[in-house]
Amino acid sequence: MTEWKGGRNPDDPQEGYYVGLMNACGYRTRDLHKPVIGIANSYTDVNPGHRVFKELVQYVKEGVWAAGGTPAEFSVPAPCDGMAQGLGMHSILPQRDLIAGSIEAMANAHSFDGLVFLCSCDKIVPGMLMAAAALDKPCLFLTAGSMLPYEAEDGTFVTPDLKESIGARNIDKISEETFTRYRENICFSCGTCSMYGTANTMGVFAEAIGLCPIDSTTMLFCSSAKYKQARDVGERIVELTREGICFHDIVTESSLKNGLRHVAATGGSTNSQLHICALARVMGVKLDMGDFDEIQRHVPCIAKFKPSSRYSIYDYYKAGGVGATLQAIRPYLDTNARLAMGGTLGEFLDHFSRRVDPEVIHSVEDPLYPDGCFAVLYGNIAPGGCIVKKSGVVPEMFHHRGPAVCFDSEDDLRKFMAGRGVQPGSVLVIRYEGPKGGPGMREMSIPAAMLVGMGLHTSCAMVTDGRYSGATRGPCIGHVTPEAWDGGPIAAVQDGDMIEIDINARTIHLEASDEEIRRRLAQVRPPLHPAKGVLGAYRAMVEGVDKGCTWLYHNSED
Repeated sequence: MTEWKGGRNPDDPQEGYYVGLMNACGYRTRDLHKPVIGIANSYTDVNPGHRVFKELVQYVKEGVWAAGGTPAEFSVPAPCDGMAQGLGMHSILPQRDLIAGSIEAMANAHSFDGLVFLCSCDKIVPGMLMAAAALDKPCLFLTAGSMLPYEAEDGTFVTPDLKESIGARNIDKISEETFTRYRENICFSCGTCSMYGTANTMGVFAEAIGLCPIDSTTMLFCSSAKYKQARDVGERIVELTREGICFHDIVTESSLKNGLRHVAATGGSTNSQLHICALARVMGVKLDMGDFDEIQRHVPCIAKFKPSSRYSIYDYYKAGGVGATLQAIRPYLDTNARLAMGGTLGEFLDHFSRRVDPEVIHSVEDPLYPDGCFAVLYGNIAPGGCIVKKSGVVPEMFHHRGPAVCFDSEDDLRKFMAGRGVQPGSVLVIRYEGPKGGPGMREMSIPAAMLVGMGLHTSCAMVTDGRYSGATRGPCIGHVTPEAWDGGPIAAVQDGDMIEIDINARTIHLEASDEEIRRRLAQVRPPLHPAKGVLGAYRAMVEGVDKGCTWLYHNSED
């Protein structure tokens, strides 16, 4: 083992205060002569995707110690998007940048030599990716692994099935007894929800760009392989730190595009547009919503998972996992990209030998969709674009024309849906839920799932300047830009207006003249959506959806 000469010098008298305080924490002075590895642990009791890190972090620490490093754990918030649905959702997206900023500040303040990021869920993975890019230190990521599916006599269920059951209960399609059983059992264990929502999309993205061990995300949280993987990560980060291999050595513009293409090939979350664009912003790489669409539409979609298909994330793992989907789209990837765990992507794929289930993971010659899983639509409602996960839309809804029913908040929409007021054929328009208007760009996860549970996702569409969960299916169009709060034309839509959506043509059109839209906008008065404290700062500072809704990293590319 080579002598470590990086970081602080504990023998320097000027470092006496640091050495003394670390001794007070139980570290020995000789421990400080080793690489000090900061472990950003997002453990919390109130998020199943993160609760397991209380135990898993110990295995990471064991690996760090075994490799001759010194582990230094610290904590960061880990909000659960599912628990925040509704009123709490205002505070979810703003936390992504707060998580990134808090880690960046802590790591710089304590001068950690390398970093391990323990993360699983929707805003925590991208927040930590942004922090890693800003710090540009040796780093590795580890996700918790997936939740066990709920096996019952009436089927196998995962989290989106619970959300859709809310709509089914609303129309008495299922009994109260069944609904109670679902809500007490479908979220069956710890681990990330076993669906291809934002959490697993971004976890798999971290694998595809080279920062996270392959299959970290899709394997079961409770598998022995996960504990071994945690030790491997602890050992490997010490090696990376001694070798001086930093974030920028692993994650380049090319590997970032690898990750984006893989998201598109596997039916990922529309939220990935926000997070990948935000990460690119921190890295100084030009990538807006239009660029995102241009890159993703040139790779075939060869797999999709719950709720867009019957396959759970553990089914994904059993079918060959992330290695199998990377192998399937190999011609579209830069295989010279480096992997933090060692070697290149090409070398990993050369040695990939797991059995692949072609029913779950298709070939590029037999894709589900020839041009990615998303579509960015443009039109007079969304001149700056909007996005839909077309792999979650039934083919008969790729083209839809219907009358608008307008809401100035998600809350108003929920009340309307609870009263069973939705008519087949409608286009539900929800505005003032964008990053500024909300503020916080709430996700319409529950209303979208209710639409499915009520059997209306094959006849109704939803359009919003807010966003949707990766666990959304149906013609749910989000990220409308510019948002209503900024005077976007979505604010001009009135009840009964006809809206035409054509996913194949990538268009969305309000049947009103430009002059009429301008006249209406001149008369619009935004509703009161108060914003205090953090939300007030967020509204004042946040950039647009096309740039990823960053608010603490505006000047990273300047």
